[in-house]
Amino acid sequence: MTGLLRGSSISGMSLFITCPVADVERATAFYSALGWTLDPGMSRPEASCFAVAPGQYVMLASRAVYESVGATEELIGGPDTPSKVTVSFDLDSREAVDELVERARAAGGRVGDTDEYPFMYQRQFDDLDGYHYSPFWMEPAADAPA
Repeated sequence: MTGLLRGSSISGMSLFITCPVADVERATAFYSALGWTLDPGMSRPEASCFAVAPGQYVMLASRAVYESVGATEELIGGPDTPSKVTVSFDLDSREAVDELVERARAAGGRVGDTDEYPFMYQRQFDDLDGYHYSPFWMEPAADAPA
């Protein structure tokens, strides 16, 4: 498999999404409530690492840790700053999408819109620090619009 980097292979690449958070302990409790797996070997008091799929991780770092790896205050944002990205990922069923979003709601997350298309079912939620997630399920037999 050839990736977007010319001549590079990304087949063995891991993906880490690092989010600065106001309170690592509170954020860790939220993501644990989602049912995601905490990786204790990659976590410490100032940062928690959750494995969300093989080779895919969400890192929750204190603002101080995030700043120490090259970020500046203007890039960090906070709960009152809209998310700069949407993290979308597919799940095995509509029910799995609904279950995850309801776990986010129960853990204090803000639940947004539900989008239903002939080919896809998608919901939205924000975590406690304002990061935006959009889990979806693709209808296996449907064709995406042209």
